[in-house]
Amino acid sequence: MKILVIQQKMIGDVLLSTMLCEQIKKNIPTANVHYLINTHTKAVVTNNPYIDNIIFFTEDLRKNKWLFYKFLKGIAKENYDVVIDAYGKLESMLISLFSKSKIKISMDKWYSRPIYTKTYPYRKAEESDLGLAVENRLKLLQPLIGDITEVVTPPALYLTENEILKAKQFLENNDVNFSNPILMINILGSCPQKTYPLPYMAELIDYIINQGDFTLLFNYMPSQIAQAKELYQRCSSAAKAKIKFDAYTPHLRDFLGILYHCNALIGNEGGAVNIAKSLKIPTFSIFSPWVEKATWDTYKQLTSHETVHLKDYAPFLFQNKSTKKLKKDALNLYREFTPFLFKEKIQLFLYKNIRLKKDTPKHKATQKTKSSVLYACV
Repeated sequence: MKILVIQQKMIGDVLLSTMLCEQIKKNIPTANVHYLINTHTKAVVTNNPYIDNIIFFTEDLRKNKWLFYKFLKGIAKENYDVVIDAYGKLESMLISLFSKSKIKISMDKWYSRPIYTKTYPYRKAEESDLGLAVENRLKLLQPLIGDITEVVTPPALYLTENEILKAKQFLENNDVNFSNPILMINILGSCPQKTYPLPYMAELIDYIINQGDFTLLFNYMPSQIAQAKELYQRCSSAAKAKIKFDAYTPHLRDFLGILYHCNALIGNEGGAVNIAKSLKIPTFSIFSPWVEKATWDTYKQLTSHETVHLKDYAPFLFQNKSTKKLKKDALNLYREFTPFLFKEKIQLFLYKNIRLKKDTPKHKATQKTKSSVLYACV
């Protein structure tokens, strides 16, 4: 059986949807699984043993209709038995249509129903601790393997031993002290409406460094360097002394290796949080006011992950407001989301997940625990 899984979106979405490939392979070992993704997300699927072939959707295909048509003709020649469209936008609809597959599965949208043989409505209420982003994806597998009965955990990332050692050397070359816990701070979201205000983030960083002898690393996109420098300047002198600003890489695969060596990730909810979960790194996520927490607060059964949302503290601000309205008002709502609201929760998160005693730094314990993961990921 030849199966195409489509997930043309951001890094977090692509990583999460690898669980579809994993579940297919575990339940149908003879299946030949192809995964269609955007080129910039390659790093999170590299070495994945549950994917037989990766198909890249490039920007050229999006810009050039003739190239896109040739791409669609190539899809038709693959003779897929099943197409699972986890993206559900115009491009993936056309890919599904041209595939001529007898079984085509996607989420339910009135305008795309004629294309697919089976569609499922979006769940709006959670039925488990997995989060709606996971639950809605797993439903797409029902026509093939029925309900998933095994425990579903975050999809893994597959780093090589060389990548892990290279990242460790990079950190050492940037004077990162491994005897102290290392925290990755996801300082910026993918857009202003998903970014915790910089003055608040600076205040939060100052609070964090007062909780223990940490080393802090910044994560952001290369195009956000000016904002990263602005945040650094807003931090106190004490915080600046703990931040290794130059210990940064613009390459996603290298970032995975660096994050592997961290003790926790704290900051804006987004793709980096999903990556950390896949690397078994504790996370503390700050949700944007307009993003539905029930969707991306995934794997709540894992107690090493914490989330905060303004709605948790001021639900009256969200009454009778659509997602569109909340997104428009996101910057104003962020002003109400002061660090004071969740500082104690941050403190508890650090206490639970990181040993702060000088004689037993958690990083050394973490390295020992992770040795089994290292060989599983080679």
